[in-house]
Amino acid sequence: MNRFEGAGFREAKLRYLDGDYQIVTSGSFVVCAMTGANIPLDELRYWSVARQEPYADCAASLEADKRAGILPNQKRA
Repeated sequence: MNRFEGAGFREAKLRYLDGDYQIVTSGSFVVCAMTGANIPLDELRYWSVARQEPYADCAASLEADKRAGILPNQKRA
């Protein structure tokens, strides 16, 4: 199935799990919590289980962790 078949070009709603996700509402993409970019489901690799947020890439994921103050040796503000 490609991006334009099946669920159509609409945002999916997911439940993010450890190493996997569960589709709550069908769709073809999710929106990155940091950049606002559309991420096709077949390209989704980064998310936060704790915050239930998807990320476009590792840099966006790292920035989200920095903002959350959860990195090792990071002092909380």
